[in-house]
Amino acid sequence: MGSSSSTYRPKCVYLDIDGRIQKVTFSKYCNSRDIMELFCIATGLPRNTTISLFTADDCMVSIDPTMPANSESTPYKVIPVATGQLTEKEELIQNLLAQVVEQFSRVFKINELKTEVANHLAMLEKRVELEGLKVAEIEKCKSDIKKMRDEMAARNSRTNCPCKYSFLDENKKLIPRRDVPSYPKYILSQETIEALRKPTFDVWLWEPNEMLSCLEHMYHDLGLVKDFKINPIILKRWLLCIHDNYRNNPFHNFRHCFCVTQMMYSMISLCSLQVKLPQTDILMLMTASVCHDLDHPGYNNTYQINAQTELAVRYNDISPLENHHCAVAFQIFAQPECNIFSNIDQEQFKRIRQGMITLILATDMARHAEILDSFKEILDNFDYSNEEHVTQLKMVLIKCCDISNEVRPMEVAEPWVDCLLEEYFMQSDREKSEGLPVAPFMDRDKVTKPTAQIGFLKFVLIPMFEIITKLFPVVEEVLLQPLWESRDRYEQLKQIDDTMKELQKKKNESLASEGRENTIMDTKIL
Repeated sequence: MGSSSSTYRPKCVYLDIDGRIQKVTFSKYCNSRDIMELFCIATGLPRNTTISLFTADDCMVSIDPTMPANSESTPYKVIPVATGQLTEKEELIQNLLAQVVEQFSRVFKINELKTEVANHLAMLEKRVELEGLKVAEIEKCKSDIKKMRDEMAARNSRTNCPCKYSFLDENKKLIPRRDVPSYPKYILSQETIEALRKPTFDVWLWEPNEMLSCLEHMYHDLGLVKDFKINPIILKRWLLCIHDNYRNNPFHNFRHCFCVTQMMYSMISLCSLQVKLPQTDILMLMTASVCHDLDHPGYNNTYQINAQTELAVRYNDISPLENHHCAVAFQIFAQPECNIFSNIDQEQFKRIRQGMITLILATDMARHAEILDSFKEILDNFDYSNEEHVTQLKMVLIKCCDISNEVRPMEVAEPWVDCLLEEYFMQSDREKSEGLPVAPFMDRDKVTKPTAQIGFLKFVLIPMFEIITKLFPVVEEVLLQPLWESRDRYEQLKQIDDTMKELQKKKNESLASEGRENTIMDTKIL
């Protein structure tokens, strides 16, 4: 993939529909008819309607793939020109037929209800059958995993498995590449370099080798390679080993690692942290961001503790995942070929190690209130020369970056919500099959995207970024404003969902009432 300037993007136009702004996106491969139908659907008009678009100064706009893009502040006005109109006679016949159909539907409503109930029962039976198959499949997977673990333990080819799942290739992944890393070198364009420093950076546009090159650039650009005498080849090899030790989970994967680290890089720039903090702290912040979710299994601490996995037992139910991420990180650093800290003295390494452990453990959301309350207490008298104050700040910064997706533009942020819900649903399905407690916000039968995000934005994200804004006022427009907009957008979506549910409920009640009336009439006739 080339620079972001050469990447093809679909065209977006904004339409003014009776004062409501509607964003419409289409490909350059669409023809004029396709685009017009898309506009009709977006405006709520019949698909066969002929429409015209006008600019704010009443200039007509051609509807075709080459039409000029506009912005939300300069939408095109939509004017219907003509629809496939029926003649008066055809309309009369159509109305008459509609009345006949309605009368017949009333007569046969009971049969329709019977058919609907029968279909619903058949669907429920099929679902029960599928759930049974799913449970059987899970049991088979558990049996296969147990066999594989027993076989590997018998061969004594690795240490005990640190989690309930299969970590069979753990040692293989931890073995560094001794040759010069071979991922293709991606030359960053000036446009990409500038975009990389901003929270609006689109993390979905990049392949793994490009993300690795971007991470490598960050360490050079911040002066970390020079100041800590990091061997560039070891830096490459370390980043590759980091990539190999993130799993292909829907959410907690290498792209999430890159996303969090890029946000930290942009906050260092935005808040001028290199002026306020020593380079050792910048190194801790960046490296902890890279390592913060290493080897995440896709099942959170609640599952680990409730299922009493080996990780939960090993770490006594205290932040089992975060402790595991730290352990994997320093197992990698223990390999000379991946030790980017090899040229610093032992005392400095101890400080960096302790600082990284503190930061990674701070990403456990169970400690969210505790960390935020401690930071609030020192905020009014914050002192950059006070080591404890700076540690509290770094903990809040990595927490902000870890859950910062909604700070990004909507088209970048929203796919992350889908990924997170997918991972949540995988966990809740497993919890149900194992008879473990299920959190409502993870249950696919209870949660929706708006309900999941509104509470998280209102009670977690916005209060945390409002606190950071008090120390760094510059972040309000760049980081806090998008969160307010995201909250408002999800509240509007929830209102629409609630309205649709209410309408469906009234429709169902109406159908049930009509069914009862028809039953009474049939009884009287008999």
